Amino acid sequence: MFQIFNVVGSVFGYVLWALFFVFKNFGVSIIFFTLLTRLLMFPTSVKQQKSMAANSRLQAKQRELKEKYGNNKQKYNEEVQKLYAKEGASPFGGCLSSLLPMFIMLGIYYSVVRPLSNVIHIASDKMTDLLNFVNGIPGVNVSSSNIYHEMDILRIFNNPDSFQLLQDRGLSSILSNNDISQIKNLAGGFNLLGLDLLDIPSANGFWSLIIIIPALVLVTSIGSQILTMRMQKGIMNQQQGCMKYMMLGLPLITVYISYIVPGAVGFYWICSTVIGFLQTVVITKFYSPQNLTAKAEAQHVALMELKEAKVPYEYVPSAPQKQENQKNTKKNKKK
Repeated sequence: MFQIFNVVGSVFGYVLWALFFVFKNFGVSIIFFTLLTRLLMFPTSVKQQKSMAANSRLQAKQRELKEKYGNNKQKYNEEVQKLYAKEGASPFGGCLSSLLPMFIMLGIYYSVVRPLSNVIHIASDKMTDLLNFVNGIPGVNVSSSNIYHEMDILRIFNNPDSFQLLQDRGLSSILSNNDISQIKNLAGGFNLLGLDLLDIPSANGFWSLIIIIPALVLVTSIGSQILTMRMQKGIMNQQQGCMKYMMLGLPLITVYISYIVPGAVGFYWICSTVIGFLQTVVITKFYSPQNLTAKAEAQHVALMELKEAKVPYEYVPSAPQKQENQKNTKKNKKK
């Protein structure tokens, strides 16, 4: 399953590498990379907003059906299906429409946390040999996590003493000079505003400057969730359970992870959260539940008027004319 995300991350990695080639800074590249990927997912986000607004609009009608058919679950389910089919909505639209953005975001995440495999695109067999080589050198520490050890290797390359140790132990027998040069260039581009994004907050203590990364992850995650709930109060009150748990649980998980992994991972989450919130502001402004509801009602009225206009006019005779018609009918029968 995770291999699929890694493949997607490898594709997005070409974009991230191109941005690094332009800006020569991984932090700046992450900002523009996140912006581009959010723009790519904008149509899907709009569709998700429309789906959630439609579900919220139908909650009142669904409650009426529950009161009417509460004792007959089969009939109730049938009527609910008819209701959603008539309105062109899905009762699970809020969850289902979120799967594609989540799939893409996980792919983007893999492109950021695996820069050697997915950004520089070093072959997998070389990566295995490199990892085994580094782990075999005493005093050189690499994360036991299969997903974050590439960040650790970059940190080793960025340390002159550690890199010289690798050179002395025969690094050139594992990687080509071009690979070594590319890794060195990438490792040197993680300094942003005085922060070394290769540092791990948990390894540097609470008084280190890098601790600002998990702190900002916490502030941006919770702050964006609160503001989003206020902006989309009508939708959030009717949100499906799976989405509620995700929105409340993910910030806590990301804060903890950003504390124990290199700062570049947390910085990516900060960028993603802030840019994602700005996207939500734009979507809410132009696709608010009120606007979508008004538009849906206007379309419903227009559709009803169109149907009425297509009904042929039926002539209803007056009472005297009706009597005359009956007399003529009798005369015709006698003849």
